[in-house]
Amino acid sequence: MKPVEIKEGVFWTGVVDWNRRNFHGYSIAHKGTTYNNFLIKDEKTVLIDTVAAEFWDTLKCNLAHALGPDGKIDYFVINHLEPDHAGCLEYAFEKYRPEKIYTSPMGEKAMKAHFHYTDWPVEVVPTGTEIALGKRTLQFVETRMLHWPDAMLTYCPEEKIAFTNDAFGQNWATSERWADEVNRSTLEELMGAYYANIVLPYSPVVLKTLKALGEMNLDIEMICPDHGLMFRGKEDIQWVFDKYTEFAEQKPKNKAVIVYDTMWHSTERMANAVASGLADEGVSVRVMSMKSNDHSDVMTEVFDAAAVVVGSPTHNNGILPLMADMLTYMKGLRPQNKIGSAIGSFGWSGECVKILNGWLEDMGMEVLDPVKVKHVPTHDTLAECYNQGKALAAAIKEKIG
Repeated sequence: MKPVEIKEGVFWTGVVDWNRRNFHGYSIAHKGTTYNNFLIKDEKTVLIDTVAAEFWDTLKCNLAHALGPDGKIDYFVINHLEPDHAGCLEYAFEKYRPEKIYTSPMGEKAMKAHFHYTDWPVEVVPTGTEIALGKRTLQFVETRMLHWPDAMLTYCPEEKIAFTNDAFGQNWATSERWADEVNRSTLEELMGAYYANIVLPYSPVVLKTLKALGEMNLDIEMICPDHGLMFRGKEDIQWVFDKYTEFAEQKPKNKAVIVYDTMWHSTERMANAVASGLADEGVSVRVMSMKSNDHSDVMTEVFDAAAVVVGSPTHNNGILPLMADMLTYMKGLRPQNKIGSAIGSFGWSGECVKILNGWLEDMGMEVLDPVKVKHVPTHDTLAECYNQGKALAAAIKEKIG
């Protein structure tokens, strides 16, 4: 895609990665993604972030179009050192030889660890630092652990633009650049999926950062994240701030997710019986087999659910590998305000539900009694699973009010 002038002299010069599905090596981007970066032309021209290294040729062309005959970039601002945003930094430095590279205090450490440079003109800009470009200025706000220690927001008060790196991003490859040009429900869904799989562990930092930004009284008319659509206009700015507050508060909905793996369908039958008990009490249910679902898709559903039921047969005195992967992934993302329960079948040793309950307890969930079945569930044991679903529904209603 060609550069887009988002305000006079301010350009989106990013890249659309239409075919990206594996995102960061651990989650799914079903609709691709974008790597957004920005160029501001003033007395001093500044490049804000770069893109993934494999797109250097595209970035170089976009910058040439936006820069015109002068072709000069005076400053780089690097809000985030993750390789999908700083991947072209070394190439860009060799080509443009900027006077300064501005980054956060933690960004300087990350930059050295990534690029091992000796002669780059790096200047640290802690929160409150301001630099002049000419008729515009840039102000910097450290946003540590949103979602890396180096994260930084760059604000241009004259244009009322906040360049927010990964915050407010979504994985969505589109020809449109603005949130007001696309379907809002799809945007919300993809922003939630991004939050659930990338930002969720740092929710306390999100709330603290949103509060701090509010206290700064920044006049923001445009939010430019490093992935997905950008936001413009007071209404959309308020919408995205409200959504992030909602995400970070993690208030559960009247919803349960049953995630399981199975060998000979016994645990699967148990899962379906639990689902029936929940549904008959008016709870919205998702039943997700790990053989058919990626762990990031499961986590997107778990994100706003009040209850999580995990199921596995006993396998080699443990649980099935896909469930071990799922639970490891879920625990790392630290979901809050969940009720948990376990189900499983076994042949002889029967450790499955004890292991599953241990995972749920380690995640700080309120854990209900498990249901365990030897080999094949009977009518009575399926009724026990159904009643477990009803008990979960009662606990959900008590939790959400």
